[in-house]
Amino acid sequence: MEANVAIIGATGNVGQEMLAILAERLFPVKTVYAVASRQSIGREVSFGDKTLKCVDLETFDFSKVDIALFAAGGSVAKEWAPKAAAAGAIVIDNSSHYRMDPDVPLIVPEVNADDVAGFAKKNIIANPNCSTAQLVVSLKPLHDAATIKRVVVSTYQSTSGAGKAAMDELFTQTKGVYVNDTPSPEAFTKQIAFNVIPHIDVFMEDGYTKEEWKMMAETKKILDKKIKLTATCVRVPTFVGHAEAVNVEFENPISDDEARDIMREAPGLLIVDKREDGGYVTPIECVGEFATFVSRLRVDPTVENGLAFWCVSDNLRKGAALNAVQIAELLLNRGLLSKAA
Repeated sequence: MEANVAIIGATGNVGQEMLAILAERLFPVKTVYAVASRQSIGREVSFGDKTLKCVDLETFDFSKVDIALFAAGGSVAKEWAPKAAAAGAIVIDNSSHYRMDPDVPLIVPEVNADDVAGFAKKNIIANPNCSTAQLVVSLKPLHDAATIKRVVVSTYQSTSGAGKAAMDELFTQTKGVYVNDTPSPEAFTKQIAFNVIPHIDVFMEDGYTKEEWKMMAETKKILDKKIKLTATCVRVPTFVGHAEAVNVEFENPISDDEARDIMREAPGLLIVDKREDGGYVTPIECVGEFATFVSRLRVDPTVENGLAFWCVSDNLRKGAALNAVQIAELLLNRGLLSKAA
C-alpha cells in the first residue's frame, strides 16, 4: 500500500530530516506534501532526487493525506493536529504537546510497538523527547532481562536539539572567540561556545528542568511506570548527536557480558565496546546513522545489581525524524491506515 504523506514544518531541521529519511528508507509514498507557514510558500525542499515546493498550512487540505508528520512545534501541533486528525489523517507529532495525554500513545517502535493501536482515540500519536528515545531503546532489552529499578542519567545534548538558531549561535560564538569578539547569548542563557550549560527548557518548582522531567515521565509511560529515574540534562557545544551517561540498578542479577550479548541482539542498537583507546562511539560518529550506539558497558560495584554505560544517537534522526518515520512504517505494516477516523 502506498500512502499520501504531509510534512508539517518541512523547512525546519527535523522536517527536512523527515523528508530525507522517507526517501532513504524507501517509504512507499504516493504523494508527499511539504507544508509550512505562509512565509515559506514556494520555498523548495528536497525529497530524494525530487524537489518539492512548500504549500501553506493555513489552506492545506488534510483529507488528501493518510499520515501527517508534524515537526513544527507545540503551538502548531495544538492548533492543527486535531484539525488534521478530524480530516482523517493520522498525526505523528514530534512536539511535546500530546506526549502525556492519556488518550495519545507515546511510541518508540523498538520498545512499545503494540501501544500504537491506541491512536484511534484521537488519530494522534506522539513522538518522545529526543533524549528519551535513545534512552528507552537502550533500556528496553535490559529491563526485559533483569527488571530495572532505578536509572540515573546525565545527558550531553547538542545544539541542534534547540533548533537552527541555536546551532547558528554556536557557530557564530565559536568564530567570535577567535577574533576576540565577546559572544553574546541569545538562544541560550549563557555562552555555549567552549562551554556546557546544565539547563535545558524551563525550571520547575522542584529544581528540575522540564527536559529532565520529560525524561522521567516519558520513560515511565513508554517503558514501565514503576521505574524510578533521575536526570541531569546538559547542553554541550556540538552541532548534532546526543550522548548520555547511564547508570542502571536492577532487581535481578545481570553481568556486563550478559548485558552486552542481550543488547547486541536488540533492535535499534549497535554495541561498540572495546576497552581500548577509541573503542567507543562519540556524537560526531553517529551523525547520519539510524542506530543508537552503546559503549563503555561495565558493572557498577556500588549497588547489588548495577550497570553503567554510554549511549549516543543522532538526535535529529532517532530522537525525532527517524522515530516518526518508523511509527509511520509501523502503521503501514500493521494495516492500520485504513482504520483512521
